[in-house]
Amino acid sequence: MAGSQDYARDPRNAELLIWVNGDLVRRDEAKVSIFDAGFSMGDGVWEGLRLHRGRLLFLEAHLDRLCAGAAALGFKPALDRAAIEEALRRTIEANAMTDGGHLRLMVTRGLKTDVNQDPRNALGVPTVVITAEYKAPAERPPGWGLTLHTASILCTGPEMFDMRLNTHSRVNLIRALLEAIEAGADEALMLDPNGKVSSCNATNFFFVRDGEVYTSAGLYCFNGITRGNVIALCRGNGIPLRIGGHDLALAHAADEAFVTGTMAGITPVAAIDGHRMSASPGPVTARLTAFYEALKDADAATRGTL
Repeated sequence: MAGSQDYARDPRNAELLIWVNGDLVRRDEAKVSIFDAGFSMGDGVWEGLRLHRGRLLFLEAHLDRLCAGAAALGFKPALDRAAIEEALRRTIEANAMTDGGHLRLMVTRGLKTDVNQDPRNALGVPTVVITAEYKAPAERPPGWGLTLHTASILCTGPEMFDMRLNTHSRVNLIRALLEAIEAGADEALMLDPNGKVSSCNATNFFFVRDGEVYTSAGLYCFNGITRGNVIALCRGNGIPLRIGGHDLALAHAADEAFVTGTMAGITPVAAIDGHRMSASPGPVTARLTAFYEALKDADAATRGTL
C-alpha cells in the first residue's frame, strides 16, 4: 500500500489493548455484536487521533466534530466529553504509549433488536470502541509523492451523502479508491457534482500554482481538522489562498500538490492523472509542512491533559 495512510509496520501493535464499552481487551478479544448498528448499517461516527509527545493533538476540534456527527445521526455517545477523554487517557496509559500513536475513537448507535436501518429499533446504548496503534508514516525516498487518479465517483453534498460527516459509511470512497488502484494510482482524486476538484478518497486535496494555494470551498469535502489547520497556516503566514470551485485542468497544470489528514499530516503529490508536478514536495508544500510540524509541537506543549 503506497497511499497517504500507509505506515511502517510495528510489532508492538500485536500486544496493544483496545477499549470496548469500558473494558480494555486484547485485539483477538475485541468484538461487537452482529446486531450492532455500526456493523450492520455503518451507522456511527469516528475520529482519528494523533498521539504526539504525550498529547492527543487538536483534541477539542476532534471531539466537537464527533459530537456534531452523532447529533446529525440522531444519537448521543454513551459517554459525555469528560468520560470520552478519560477513556482515551486510560487506553493510552494501559498501552504505555507516549508518542507516535494513532487512536481511532468509534461510536455507533449500538445494539438493535433487528438488522435493519430503522433507528427506532436501537436499544438505546451506543457502542464506544477505541483502538490504539503505533503508526509512523512510512519512510519515503527523496522526491517521492502520491500518484492520483480522478475517479468517476463524485463527492456529494449535505442534500445527498454529506461528506462533512465522519461516518462509518465509506462505500462511495472505497469505490473511488478501487478505481484508482485499478488505474495504477495510489489514491483517488474526486470531483464535486459541478465537476470541480473536491477531495481525495481519504484525505483533503490542495494544489499550488505560482505560489498560490488552491483548495475546494468545503461543501463537498471532508470537514478535516488538518485541512482547517493548513488553511489557517496559509492565512497566518502570508501564503496566498484561493478557496472555491477549481477546474481539474488547473490541478493538472499545478506546480505542486499535497493532501492532508490526521495520520500523515501533509503528504506531497507527485502526479495527477499522469500530469507530473514540477517538484514533490514543492517549496510551498515544504514550507507548510514545517509550519504544521511546529503547530503540532505547540499544541502538544500547551495541552494540559492527554
